Parts: sequence; structure tokens; C-alpha cells
Amino acid sequence: MQPARSPGSPIGVFDSGVGGLSVLRHIRAQLPHEDLMYFADSGHAPYGDKTEEYVVARALAVTDFLLSRGAKALVVACNTATVAAIKAVRAKYPALPVVGVEPGLKPAAAATRNGKVGVLATARTLKGDKFLQLREQISAATQAEFLLQPAVGLVDEIEKGDLSAPAIAAMLEHYVAPLLDQGADTLVLGCTHYPFVRDGIERVLRDHARADVTLIDTGDAVARQLVRLLDAASLRHGTDGDTTLRGYTTGEAAALAQAFADLLGLNPAVEKVDV
Repeated sequence: MQPARSPGSPIGVFDSGVGGLSVLRHIRAQLPHEDLMYFADSGHAPYGDKTEEYVVARALAVTDFLLSRGAKALVVACNTATVAAIKAVRAKYPALPVVGVEPGLKPAAAATRNGKVGVLATARTLKGDKFLQLREQISAATQAEFLLQPAVGLVDEIEKGDLSAPAIAAMLEHYVAPLLDQGADTLVLGCTHYPFVRDGIERVLRDHARADVTLIDTGDAVARQLVRLLDAASLRHGTDGDTTLRGYTTGEAAALAQAFADLLGLNPAVEKVDV
């Protein structure tokens, strides 16, 4: 199977669940004329507690599906899948423009005032070789100290859809407060789910009199990189006209449809698939 190479073909975006919708909104803002497909692998989520081999297998299966639907480019809108599997995706499809999501260590190192950066992410992301190599490179170049905090269970709670749930508030306090206690003045949102609880994180910062902490969300940078790759391959669809957005999920279609409505105010067609 070869990737489609037509500017009129859609862009595929996938995540283990609904977190990648935080990236999708940036893509829609920067590429308003593109047709988009969003795949939530909710039937196999979360990825954060799975083995690297499992995540690679899922990423390749989802990529194959999106290519079968004509995707001209792929956005791996999941930090865990990027760390574990993007190398395998690029190796299998070298001609396919692929953009991954990495924790924003570089912009965080540039933003920190005291050199201490908290990184909130899944356990799988923080254990991945790709992440650890990136951390070492940026630490060596900038002398920034990265304080790593796995947020076990947070993705599961966000997937339930009630972003104001007491369980989420309790988790955010539990995971963010230790980073503040260690002096972090910059906090990396190292999972695409986390921007959806940004208000809750900011509440924790205010409660600890640390409203000056800088939050780093890389969704906008991902969309800019996608624009660059599409332009380099002459694949950007730059004309006016109606656009389509379709959702696919290995979980429940109603749950993804509700997430589109609640998180983005959108109501695309959503289909449950067996991938």
C-alpha cells in the first residue's frame, strides 16, 4: 500500500483516544482548506501503560487504515506513540509526510527563568529512548534540569469526558504540586490530552501562588511543521471550498462524537471500525 500523493486527499491524524483533538484544532486553524480524518484508538487505550512493541503494532495498524482511506500525510498526535513508534512508521512509509508530537523540552528550556522545567507525561513517554535522548541533548546544551512526573491514570480520566470531575482535580494537584515544590517555573504538557485540563492545571498553580509558571503546549508547533511538510511535497490543498472531517474509532462511536462536540464544538460523521 502506497500513500496517496494528491493535494486533494485528506490528512490523517491519530491518537490513542481523544487527546489528539487538541492538535486537530491547531491543524484546522492553520490549514482551513484541508480534508481531515481523526482516528481515536480508544479500544486499545491508554498507550501509556503498554509495551513499546504493542504501541508500534497499533501505530502501524492505524496508519495502514488511514492510508487505505487515502491519507496523503499523517500526524501522530500522541506523545507516547511518537516516542515508541514514529521511527517504525517512517521506516515502513518513507515517502509519507509524517509529523509527530514530542514534549516541548526545547521551548521549555528557552522559557525557563531558573533552569528548572517540570515535565508532565505518561510513564511510557518518559521511559522511551527517544525522549531520554532528547532530554540529555537539551540538558547538555542549555543546562536546564528536567523534572519528570508520570501522570498515571490522568489520560483515563480525561477520556471519560467530564473535565471538571473531582478525580481530575485531585490528580492534577497530586502530580503538579511536587513539581512546584521542586522549584519548576515552567511546565511541559507532555501528552496531547493535557491541554484539555489546562484550566485545572492553572487552578493548581494559583492555589500554590505560582501563577507565574509558564505552560508549554506544542500543538501549534505540530501544525506549523505539517504545513512545512505539505508545502515541501507540493501537497497543500490551498483552494476554497467545502471541507470534510471524519472520525474513526476502535472504541464507541458515540463517545468520540461526544468528545468532538464537547471539546471542539464539532459534529462530524464518526464510525466505529475494527482495526
